[in-house]
Amino acid sequence: MDAAVDAKQHAASVVDRRIGDLVALSHDLHAHPETAFEEHRSAAAVAQMLEGFDVAAGAYGLPTAFSARAGSGPLVVAICAEYDALPDVGHACGHNVIAAAAVGAGLALAEVADTVGLTVLVLGTPAEEGGGGKILMLARGAFEGVHAAMMVHPWPEERLAGRCLAVSHFDATFSGREAHASAAPWEGVNALDAMTVSQVAIGLLRQQLRPGDQVHGVVLEGGVAANVIPEHVRGRFMCRTTTIADLERLEARVRGCFDAGARATGAAVSFEELSPAYSHMETDSPLLAAYRANAEALGRRFTLDDDGEPLPTLSTDMANVSLALPSIHPLIGIESGGAVNHQHAFAAACVTPAADAAVRDGALAMAWTAIDAAAHQDLRDHLLAGRSGQPPGR
Repeated sequence: MDAAVDAKQHAASVVDRRIGDLVALSHDLHAHPETAFEEHRSAAAVAQMLEGFDVAAGAYGLPTAFSARAGSGPLVVAICAEYDALPDVGHACGHNVIAAAAVGAGLALAEVADTVGLTVLVLGTPAEEGGGGKILMLARGAFEGVHAAMMVHPWPEERLAGRCLAVSHFDATFSGREAHASAAPWEGVNALDAMTVSQVAIGLLRQQLRPGDQVHGVVLEGGVAANVIPEHVRGRFMCRTTTIADLERLEARVRGCFDAGARATGAAVSFEELSPAYSHMETDSPLLAAYRANAEALGRRFTLDDDGEPLPTLSTDMANVSLALPSIHPLIGIESGGAVNHQHAFAAACVTPAADAAVRDGALAMAWTAIDAAAHQDLRDHLLAGRSGQPPGR
């Protein structure tokens, strides 16, 4: 029996030995949701489980990021752990499962890393839901010297990848002048009218949007009383499209709609960037093929991919990592009763037996894929060469 097979069996024994702890971690994170850059409890809980790792908390200038390293092999593989939740709906994107699976993969790989020639890096990456934690970490050197990065993401179906759109996140704020809405409305400058004009303009713009362009948002502050002309109104918006270059074009057109609202009403408009722009994703095909084989060995099936069904649309800061080094972001299926990500019902599905099974299968599929990456010469050489022959992580 060769070293890779032995290593995979050992990895499986580690995950099965720790599955109770991993599921407990997933459920604990789910019960204590924390939003972007506020994941202090969650980050500590995830990092604490990585026994035997060299752990650096508050890594790369981010209080809720961490870096954990084990092994000393020449091939460096990063497993990304997400643990931020969404406002109101909590862990409705399954980041509790992502984090627990990442810990499981890390623990399994730590015990075989030196045998197969790996260094395993578990990165705690905050603020995927709109804060761009991985983008900040990438810029600050978290992925320097890393040859491959991976994570798994819960989804209602099993898919090898999604169609990742580039996305920008920003707040648009209108400043007007308050006035009595009945006695002297002409003395006011209605910031809510400015927002309304802008949203109508965006709605009309949609007819001219290119395929793949998307705009969506919510009004966060819309005034304080019906009889007071609103002075201050703020909305949160996202623009999505196929590439970073297209995103610049789309966002300029959308911001023009806000400028129109300001001009029509006399209000002033300002913008606040909430995170770096998320890019499109370039999935590494050889690494994904290895993941598929290992996921199928665990009983996962990719029927929708084989049938040519359209890819699900999503955005992630893992996409920016993929432009710097070989990366994968497969979607691991959980039974959700028809619910989709970002719904309360999907949050409930993320602490079911199906979600717990995804913790185990995700951990093992990633661990086995990393072992294959070290053991199979063609894949190892491909990853050691880096993205387009450039040094990894650059």
